[in-house]
Amino acid sequence: MDWKTVLEPIKNTEYFENLWQRVKEEYASGKCFPPKNQIFRALELTPFDEVKVVIIGQDPYHNDFQANGLCFSVSEEVAAPPSLKNIFTELKDDLGIERTKKELDDWAIQGVLLLNATLSVQAHSPNSHKDLGWEKFTNFIIKEISDKKENVVFVLWGAFAQKKEEFIDSSKHCIIKSAHPSPFSVYRGFYGSRPFSKINGYLQTKNLGTISW
Repeated sequence: MDWKTVLEPIKNTEYFENLWQRVKEEYASGKCFPPKNQIFRALELTPFDEVKVVIIGQDPYHNDFQANGLCFSVSEEVAAPPSLKNIFTELKDDLGIERTKKELDDWAIQGVLLLNATLSVQAHSPNSHKDLGWEKFTNFIIKEISDKKENVVFVLWGAFAQKKEEFIDSSKHCIIKSAHPSPFSVYRGFYGSRPFSKINGYLQTKNLGTISW
């Protein structure tokens, strides 16, 4: 099964038509991120059949050259934002991996769906597109993965992502929850949560092949 088939029921609705119209208007009237051709990049890099892990973010980075369609990932030409730095700190503490590459494409092509709940944002204005209607679309994606697949690891960092638990069937998937990696909450349970070894440990038990972080 591919994304085209999975998304057909929602893409053929008046709701999605209206959403896409509003998104196009936003991009036409001012600077928005990620670049329009990268809005659905998370789905393009991680085919439905290959999804092993879903990491849920809130909305894209809002400064120049940062957002590239994958949650938490930034382009190599900019500094790593604090949340990404903290993710890499935990990765080193967890698995001893010292990662410097800030683009997370290599995770995506191994089956890690890096999905923001809102897929676009106005430049320099965080959460500015949260009311466009994106969440109905991304909630649909989460529920379809839960319904149509088995043994997927859903990573829910922070209160916002944890609200998505209602769309996930915990009887056939693994849910990993902790505080968000942002500087405001990293010491409240993100550091020391060891998500990367937990993900690979679960995938190993299901003979699914681990992620090279």
